Amino acid sequence: MATKSKIDKPFLLVSVILIVAGFFIFSSASLGLLAKESSNYSSVAFSQTVLGLFLGTIAMVISSRLDYKIWKKSAFYLLILAVILNIMVLFPDIGFEHGGARRWIRLGEFSFQPSEVLKFAFVVYFAAWAAAVKDRMKTLRWGLVPLLILLSLCGGLLLLQPDTDTFLVIAVTGLAMFIAGGGQWKQVLMILLAGAIGLGFLAYTRPYLRERLHTFLNPQNDSLGASYQIQQSLIAIGSGGLFGHGFGQSIQKFTYLPEPVGDSIFAVAGEEFGFVGSVLLIAIFVLFATRGLKIASRTPDTFGRLTVVGIVIMIISQAFVNIGAMLGVIPLSGITLPFVSHGGTSLFISLFEVGIILSISKSQKL
Repeated sequence: MATKSKIDKPFLLVSVILIVAGFFIFSSASLGLLAKESSNYSSVAFSQTVLGLFLGTIAMVISSRLDYKIWKKSAFYLLILAVILNIMVLFPDIGFEHGGARRWIRLGEFSFQPSEVLKFAFVVYFAAWAAAVKDRMKTLRWGLVPLLILLSLCGGLLLLQPDTDTFLVIAVTGLAMFIAGGGQWKQVLMILLAGAIGLGFLAYTRPYLRERLHTFLNPQNDSLGASYQIQQSLIAIGSGGLFGHGFGQSIQKFTYLPEPVGDSIFAVAGEEFGFVGSVLLIAIFVLFATRGLKIASRTPDTFGRLTVVGIVIMIISQAFVNIGAMLGVIPLSGITLPFVSHGGTSLFISLFEVGIILSISKSQKL
């Protein structure tokens, strides 16, 4: 069967549109930082544009030209590196705390988030494992048990930070890769049952998760406290109407919305571009997912196929958790919107992963 020798242009086009749209939305949302007395606007702008967008674009170009199988050979070492970095973040002299969580390692004036490296390492390692065991993925010993061990490792590291949202995204990604790799449905049901029990235990033992659930079920309570963010988000999105107030014209991003360049950025987009703009942004993410999964379906190599599935599901699940939280259809989370929210590490890794998908797309069956 013949294969392509060039990258998948439709996927590249959708990715570029998403990156450009994300940059413009971020540029507008970041102006809200200027309203704060202790503004870190210059640091945020530099991190996003230079460390994230510029260096990330270079990384995307390089990774798109590399043979993707190099990541299969280095999967174990990537996982070890990710584990070490996520352990280092827990030490007070190395990691630093913000908003009650210790998730970043500071490098001079800038910082990076080791969990982003862990997300990528998880995808590559599990894809490499599935490619190695092949049909044995259907067995408990070679499929389900290794997945649960890997998820337990990631969960242990992330829940100590704590970063429950990122762990849930990794868990969803792992489940999708397990299904795509040939895992049996009865084992999938076992994972879902274990996940439901685990979520219940986390909600019982972690007060901030219980507060999120309570806020989701009773969004009108404590409007100046726990429910403040969701109420301000809904005000922003609702005031945008059909077509929005226009680029740069958001009012809520000035002092009202918490984290306007972070997890609240979709609300800023909804206020400025309205219902039509919000739907278009969601549509771009959907196109990103459908084209990416089409590439996966045409990739004959197990490692390449599962790597694409993992990256796409990782990005899309994170995007829709963020959007769903801002719309009030799921409990609030602190997770950011890929390609759009502030986060130099996240943007760099996301662009790097897009390059890997483009590299894998060259092996599609015609």
